[in-house]
Amino acid sequence: MDEEYNDSFYPFIDYITESVSDIELEEDDTLPLYREIAWDFKNEHPLVVNNEFKIVEENEAICVWIWHAIKTFRYYFSIYSWDFGSEIDTLLGQNYTPELTKMEVTRYIEEALLINPYILEINKLEVDFDGDTLQVDMRAITIYEELEVNFVV
Repeated sequence: MDEEYNDSFYPFIDYITESVSDIELEEDDTLPLYREIAWDFKNEHPLVVNNEFKIVEENEAICVWIWHAIKTFRYYFSIYSWDFGSEIDTLLGQNYTPELTKMEVTRYIEEALLINPYILEINKLEVDFDGDTLQVDMRAITIYEELEVNFVV
């Protein structure tokens, strides 16, 4: 078997070859262009155009990574590094006050996102609950520019 091992989300796609935790700086101390498969957040599936996965770059790709990082339960799936994902699921069924729950969700999201070398800082992170639904509104500084992300978990 001559094929090289690839542990990315989509190892069968040759132009997305590294997981975020394995990305190394280029010779000139810059990160390579960040690319990801485009995602339909509402229907929760990858976007396909002309029978090919649509590829997005820079902040649009980082937005996809953020969504996956927050939605993935940390330590639950052996396919992912233990650095990837969030621990929001550990709060389910706990009898915490709404204020404490919001503080913990905010902390878990920050921990999940700041492992990505493309995300430099999180300027604003607001979470709000509507029943069983978590609304996340955030603003992050990436190596490309400021990124605003709003979605429901």
